[in-house]
Amino acid sequence: MYDGEDPLDVWDRYIKWTEQTFPQGGKESNLATLLERAVTRFTDEKKYHEDPRYVHLWIKFAENCPEPLDIYRFMQAQGIGVTQASFYIAWSEEYENQGNCRKADLVFQEGFKKCAEPNDKLLQFHKALQARVSRRAMMDVEEEESDNEPKEPERVSLADLKHRGKKKAIAPVNRTGPAIRSVSGGLQSRGTSILGNASNSRLMIFDETKTQSAGPSEPKLESWMAPPTSRAKENEQRPEKWSDVKIPQKSKFGHTVMAPPPPKPTFQPFVEESDQPPTIFAFGFILSFLRYRRTPCKINPAVNTVLSARKPCREETPLKRLQDHHHQQREGEAGKPQEQSMYCKELLLSGAVEFSFEELRAERHFKKTAQESEVRRQRDQANASTAN
Repeated sequence: MYDGEDPLDVWDRYIKWTEQTFPQGGKESNLATLLERAVTRFTDEKKYHEDPRYVHLWIKFAENCPEPLDIYRFMQAQGIGVTQASFYIAWSEEYENQGNCRKADLVFQEGFKKCAEPNDKLLQFHKALQARVSRRAMMDVEEEESDNEPKEPERVSLADLKHRGKKKAIAPVNRTGPAIRSVSGGLQSRGTSILGNASNSRLMIFDETKTQSAGPSEPKLESWMAPPTSRAKENEQRPEKWSDVKIPQKSKFGHTVMAPPPPKPTFQPFVEESDQPPTIFAFGFILSFLRYRRTPCKINPAVNTVLSARKPCREETPLKRLQDHHHQQREGEAGKPQEQSMYCKELLLSGAVEFSFEELRAERHFKKTAQESEVRRQRDQANASTAN
């Protein structure tokens, strides 16, 4: 057990060693449980509330929790790390990751009010947040403007153009839109048809309700090349290997001679003892054993001393366990009278064996009787030795 002046140093070095040994994390590292034990251990020690090592452990613990924002609010309520810039930076980054940049900026403003140190680091991260928000806003504006701009007509390759001039045909400078000849002699250009279809045609969307309301269509008659297969045949033999099938033979008198049945196996099949029906003696032995035996506890007494199974409850979060632990410590410090049981609770709930009050009285009686008989035997031996 550590008895030095800085127990947090032991936890901090051990957690760093765990991270170096298990860089991938996972269940083998048990890092989440280790962080929870570390932050719970020093929750009530005010000297560690502004220690950068302790605040860093809280930030790691929040990153391993499903709701890190609740952990940061709990830290602020308990006054843990309120003067450390790393606390506000981690809190703001979590808000930014969730898309709430306004609250992320408010967290930085709260850090400036509390004069969090180092101030230059907090100011640097705040400016970086403002730059990211401004860049994101400019990108959104550019995307909106690009969507609103009319699209320029694309030039189609190998398209017939309308010529200018009566005596000498001159190609126009603008070769898009109305400059393209709609109807040309001979084969129509493929690019012109694609452009016309793209500009004039409408996209047809499939509507399931209209298809159903149109009514059932008439069956389409088609010629079939072979009869349909039968689906519900009964008493149909499955195909077998020809080498395993024996053809019935006829004798010289005309009677059919059937093949002999297959021989029975010469070995005895194995049957487990659990499948065999128990005998009358076995039933009597089981009943007598169940009547006089003491029921052992199914759970490990070192882990839990409760005899019955624990009822299923809601899943506890790390923050809920921290709050319960803090509440219990406050009640203990306030000197609230605890409940006191008026019976031998440690004997009744021993964990390994179930007892009743009658069994405890009988055990005490037998113990007292054995002690009295031992004292009586020693007294008789002493009297016999003095008489000799």
